[in-house]
Amino acid sequence: MPVASPFSEHVVLVTGGGRGLGTHIVQAVAAQGARVVINYRRSADAATELAAALGDNAIALPADVTDRAAVDSMIERAATHFGHPVTAVINNALPDYSFNGDARPHADELTVDELDAQFRGIVGGALNTTQAALPGMRAVGGGRIVNIGTNLVQNPVVPYHDYTAAKAALLALTRTLSADLGPDSITVNMVSGGLLRTTDASSATPAEVFDAIAATTPLRSVTTPAEFADAVLFFLSPWSRAVTGQNLVVDGGLVKD
Repeated sequence: MPVASPFSEHVVLVTGGGRGLGTHIVQAVAAQGARVVINYRRSADAATELAAALGDNAIALPADVTDRAAVDSMIERAATHFGHPVTAVINNALPDYSFNGDARPHADELTVDELDAQFRGIVGGALNTTQAALPGMRAVGGGRIVNIGTNLVQNPVVPYHDYTAAKAALLALTRTLSADLGPDSITVNMVSGGLLRTTDASSATPAEVFDAIAATTPLRSVTTPAEFADAVLFFLSPWSRAVTGQNLVVDGGLVKD
């Protein structure tokens, strides 16, 4: 499989695909004709309903992305189900987190355990899914990895220390993996958003914060999950075949990276 394969030839794993932003990414990918694996940890009912609504080209599979054995099993089950290996991975799963600026841990309260939890889920989870999918990608001659980041790395308007530090590390991993996997025709990129209006994670955000962000963007709006999902499609498409190691910021022009 050349790296410029059309959507119809991809089996795409979306981690955390049963809720929030993940659901929008799943729907966008499926609408382009790809086969999609909807990964979930606790959202079994929502993931199963989503798969049923999408039909034969979708399957919902459980796995905690921090558990390598569970991830390996999920990748194997997906390949068996579709008769084709997973050729694209979208690392969207997020450890439990609420984007509530008033309740976040401040500098004098932040703990190493809070940092560890985000690093295990965000960086460790992405490493597990990437490593599990590599044999299948190499067997067919290429693949796509898309990591989900945040513009808080460039613009920490609210210092969510633990979450942002882990996403910054994921950006570094994106770039180093792109150099390592490029010879295998595997591209590795990141799509970074700001606050999205609205997901489960941003549901605790006060309305005035959304309005304040919208007022500072060139488009005078806060990006929606569906708009963000559209940008993810670029890195899965044939048109991005020469793009790797990049971070595309999708936030209405708020951050110019």
